[in-house]
Amino acid sequence: MEVIYQYAWLIPVFPLLGAMLVGLGLISLNQVTNRLRQLNAVVIISLMGTAMAFSLALLWSQIQGHAPYIRTLEWAAAGNFHLSMGYTIDHLTSVMLVIVTTVALLVMVYTDGYMAHDPGYVRFYAYLSLFGSSMLGLVVSPNLVQIYIFWELVGMCSYLLVGFWYDRQAAADACQKAFVTNRVGDFGLLLGILGLFWATGSFDFGVMGDRLAQLVETGSVSNFLAILLAILVFLGPVAKSAQFPLHVWLPDAMEGPTPISALIHAATMVAAGVFLIARMYPVFEHVPVAMNVIAFTGAFTAFLGASIAITQNDIKKGLAYSTISQLGYMVMAMGLGSYSAGLFHLMTHAYFKAMLFLGSGSVIHGMEGVVGHDPALAQDMRLMGGLRKYMPVTSITFLIGCLAISGVPPFAGFWSKDEILGNAFEVNPFLWLIGWLTAGITAFYMFRMYFMTFEGKFRGTDEKIKAKLKQAASTIVWELESAEPAPNFGPGAMKQGELAAHDAHDAIGHHSDTPHESPWTMTLPLALLAIPSMLIGLLGTPYANYFEEFIFPPSETLTEVLEKAAEFNPTEFYVMAGASVGISLIGITLASLMYLQGKINPAGIASQIKPLYELSLNKWYFDDIYHRVFVLGLRRVARQVMEVDFRVVDGAVNLTGFFTLVSGEGLKYLENGRAQFYALIIFGAVLGLVILFGIT
Repeated sequence: MEVIYQYAWLIPVFPLLGAMLVGLGLISLNQVTNRLRQLNAVVIISLMGTAMAFSLALLWSQIQGHAPYIRTLEWAAAGNFHLSMGYTIDHLTSVMLVIVTTVALLVMVYTDGYMAHDPGYVRFYAYLSLFGSSMLGLVVSPNLVQIYIFWELVGMCSYLLVGFWYDRQAAADACQKAFVTNRVGDFGLLLGILGLFWATGSFDFGVMGDRLAQLVETGSVSNFLAILLAILVFLGPVAKSAQFPLHVWLPDAMEGPTPISALIHAATMVAAGVFLIARMYPVFEHVPVAMNVIAFTGAFTAFLGASIAITQNDIKKGLAYSTISQLGYMVMAMGLGSYSAGLFHLMTHAYFKAMLFLGSGSVIHGMEGVVGHDPALAQDMRLMGGLRKYMPVTSITFLIGCLAISGVPPFAGFWSKDEILGNAFEVNPFLWLIGWLTAGITAFYMFRMYFMTFEGKFRGTDEKIKAKLKQAASTIVWELESAEPAPNFGPGAMKQGELAAHDAHDAIGHHSDTPHESPWTMTLPLALLAIPSMLIGLLGTPYANYFEEFIFPPSETLTEVLEKAAEFNPTEFYVMAGASVGISLIGITLASLMYLQGKINPAGIASQIKPLYELSLNKWYFDDIYHRVFVLGLRRVARQVMEVDFRVVDGAVNLTGFFTLVSGEGLKYLENGRAQFYALIIFGAVLGLVILFGIT
């Protein structure tokens, strides 16, 4: 087993190697590389599969009791300053490695079917592999500096992938928005890293936490400064994990292809923020005010995301706001001190949310044959309905995901969400109330999504609805992005005109009056992800919490964890679980009455509570506020700066040039090279001085 640990550094290197090989092929032999599409995909998938095998072996070794392993080498030194780089394998790392590699591998397999007709197929695989490598490098990092390096690489890859269809204006805007928003959080993170190093003299997580606690206790560092540094570090996860107020980039990131939406939302970018909070837990737990900020930020974000998701009609954006909400649960758990509960929800959410996003991609893929390659129509749930009979595998797996995220037992989401809510009730009943209400809203909007998509009558061929959607697009009533979208690539990744180029036997390219099930390369990952979505929650049951016994806070020991587990109170569990399941069932019932049975008219309710409906539909107006304050506001500032530059700076420079020009013009008549003229000037000067002194 020791050999595996010595070569564990290869886990992020394998996908990096795949990205390099394919990337070099695209640069040097572009046409040949693009013709060998399947071969490139096989190479990249195989390398990610190898990384997954290594990760599973390390997890098994850690489960068997192998001690945490760290290996470093000196990277930079100057005087007393020494910075090491390397990798570490512990319980948290081994779990995260398995989550990232398994989800990434299934997304890569799915990509072969989804991106089959995209001319950028090979490039997309190269980006995916680089993205996976960056996240794996972040996970194994032994110190904060190395995490920051890979943190920025993850951000760069998300920029490339969200803007993959860069010739679509919406995609170009979305990747810029994601990049700029994350720069705000990353700047705070950088300041926090530098401040913690200044205070503690270390980049090691445990050392920073212990030294900061000692410095605050002795008064060497003020409590306010410790709070400030902790919150600055937290700004990084606020941006990466889309927490309020830096959550606005994540829904727009849906402009990227669906496979990358699944990877970002499940196992890579947004998971990086929660992972960093877990790694920095030794620092945060000694700063109670910072823990409260983290908990309340997470709770508000959970409610915010859920309240917006209930009015979304774009299937991918609905899932995006769902992700924001679920990330809020994880962050709230971390802030409440529920370290293992937050990580447990991170794991369960990774699998069922990946399945839900890939399921939405399968739906879009099936809808394209009916509505064409218009993303606004192919993703709009008002044009769906009745897809269950056309897409049985997709519908069943999507239903499993809805049950899991809604917290219905025995699916995975029930166990992780219930543990968070139970711990919240013990620590802060107000936060429990927010989480409990959010759980009901979650069940409502997820089953609204399921019923609108898979049940009832198929509406995709209704030309009246299509015309109405296009006509209403510019008024924001129907919340579409543009009235006449004309992308070069559709959600199923086809070129303009490619739809007509394929015959009726093509899996994507044909046009018909009914949707179709996706190819096996897309349905197989869905079926495989359904297994952990149903069963993996059993690892964290309150009466036998194997997950908590494996992953527990750095400040606790296994003995303390086992003592807490022995205190399991069945009555308390049944009361708390009953409350959470009850609110979820209420949400599901309301969704059924509105969108399945039609006994309650959603439009009537919306008209009765129009201000709240408009608030949700317009995403609490955050995008509008940010646009007015930051985009338009900064443009005004830029114009003022330009005026100052033009009138003051340029004026001073131009005045200097004018003075030089005039003086030069005058002096050129004096500098004529004639000795008599120079003698005359000297005589005149001497005469003037004589007269001057004579007068005085």
